[in-house]
Amino acid sequence: MTNDINKRSRRGFLKGAALAGVSGAAVALAPTAAQSTLASAPARAVGRPNSRTVAVETANPADASQNKSTHAPGADFIADVIKSLKFDYILANPAASFRGLHESLINYGNNKQPEFLTCMHEESSVGMAHGYFKIAGRPLPVLLHGTVGLQHASMAIYNAWCDRVPVVIIGGNHLDASQRPPGVPTFHAAQDPNSIVRDFTKWDDQPVSLKHFAESMVRAYRIAMTPPHEPVIISLDADLQEQPQPDKAKLPIPRYVSSAPPQADTSSLREAAKLLAQASNPVIVADRAARTLSGMQLVTALAEVLQAPVFDQRGRMNIANSHHLNQSGRGRALLAEADVVLGLELSDFWGTVNAYIDNGEDHGHGAQEMRVKPSARLISISASELLAKSNYQDFQRLPIR
Repeated sequence: MTNDINKRSRRGFLKGAALAGVSGAAVALAPTAAQSTLASAPARAVGRPNSRTVAVETANPADASQNKSTHAPGADFIADVIKSLKFDYILANPAASFRGLHESLINYGNNKQPEFLTCMHEESSVGMAHGYFKIAGRPLPVLLHGTVGLQHASMAIYNAWCDRVPVVIIGGNHLDASQRPPGVPTFHAAQDPNSIVRDFTKWDDQPVSLKHFAESMVRAYRIAMTPPHEPVIISLDADLQEQPQPDKAKLPIPRYVSSAPPQADTSSLREAAKLLAQASNPVIVADRAARTLSGMQLVTALAEVLQAPVFDQRGRMNIANSHHLNQSGRGRALLAEADVVLGLELSDFWGTVNAYIDNGEDHGHGAQEMRVKPSARLISISASELLAKSNYQDFQRLPIR
């Protein structure tokens, strides 16, 4: 198909597929030898046409021409916004609520940056984005269909939340009840679909205009990529994708500018440094401290300057396994001897310095046994409190003795 034919016919494809069936539309767009053979075959008797066939065959051509729009659909602009963020791939189990964006990414966007990858299930698509970031250090967007697709993916989104991994989720929806097709699109619509995963996403929005989407998408990317990383979600209405867009000059795309990661208070860092420098037996406990190779190098350099053993809890690769200061196998013994314990992005500082024994004799409360000396000083450097939500209790107990 030439580019000229592509520009003229791609908008009619969705309408034609809806009226005549996907296979019929595909044949009409791409004639084959088999089609020529069928055309030369003797005519067969056909049954009485159904109401849909009558509607198609008796439609007034003038009416059809009046319904055609010379304006590009909103999904083309939405594709431009997504392309501006330089994603490598976009993942989806294809569905109707984002069919407009799907079509624009393939035909208008030439299926490049991002390249559309078809997935067999919503949970696996989010899982692929999760794993891709852990390897490449770059987030991927995922398209999810309505309420059902989001529910399918919810466990994978929660996994990404627990692992502090950014995933940019775009959920299709049919928000306007007066414009919803009957049947499945209505069953799968919701007034606030993001509420399903709001307790384990960092930020969400439901844009009501194309300009709103542009701002939300860039903001979502920036929030997801500001440490501590987490998934974000935007609910994208189907009508916003398929309605004609206004003049592109009136739809600017905000320029992405990354946010500086949060850092500790300078005076508190000086106090921590003084405690560590004066300590006789300092111990570093690292969990999700190193997000990059540079982070590993900094943790290693700190350990070498202090000549402090590192108890790596393996939430991330914080120090090389072969390094002589990596003494993770002696973690409990190190804590028992420590006079200063530095916790770097610990998921559970309380559980690190305390043992909890559920002996069934204290009405289910268990017994607490300290793993550090009463005189030991505890230093915590963590951004985990920036993510605390009131519902899901993944922040553990406070390290108060």
